[in-house]
Amino acid sequence: MDLIEGNDFIMDIRRPNDSELEKIILLSPQALFDGTLGEVSSTIDKVRSLIEPLLKKGSYYLIAIEEGKLMGWILIGASRDQFTDKTNGFIYELFVLEEFRGNGVSKQLMKTAIDELRQHGYSEVRLSAYAGNQAIKLYEKMGFNIRAVSMSLPL
Repeated sequence: MDLIEGNDFIMDIRRPNDSELEKIILLSPQALFDGTLGEVSSTIDKVRSLIEPLLKKGSYYLIAIEEGKLMGWILIGASRDQFTDKTNGFIYELFVLEEFRGNGVSKQLMKTAIDELRQHGYSEVRLSAYAGNQAIKLYEKMGFNIRAVSMSLPL
C-alpha cells in the first residue's frame, strides 16, 4: 500500500494477513490497557468480542511493518452519529509497540487511515481518546478538534 521512508527505517503500511491479524489480537489487551492509561485490563476473549463485530461490518486494520516486524496498527471503519444519523469515518484504535514509539509511526498510520477514509467518501473522521492520552497531542496537530466531552463521577 504505502512505502514510507523514515530516519532509520523503511516502513510498509498495508492490510494484515491472517497471521498478522492474529498477532494484533494477541497484543490488543496491551493496546487497550495503554490506550486507557491502565484503567481497562482485558482478555483476548473480550478483545475478540469487541473487534469481531467491527470487522464483520467492514472495519479493517492497517499495519505498519518494517523488515517483517510489526511496528503498530490502526483500526478504521464507519460510525453513525447518534444524533444526526450521519455516517462518519472512524478510527477505533491506534497502537504502536513501545520499541517503535517516537519514530513517526503513529503519524504515518494516521495519515494513511485518513486518506483511506477520504477515498471511501467520508467527509469527516472521528475518534475517541481517554483524557491524558499522549496521542491527543498528535490528533490535535493533525487537525482534530475536541467535539464532545465524556465525564464521569466515581461513586
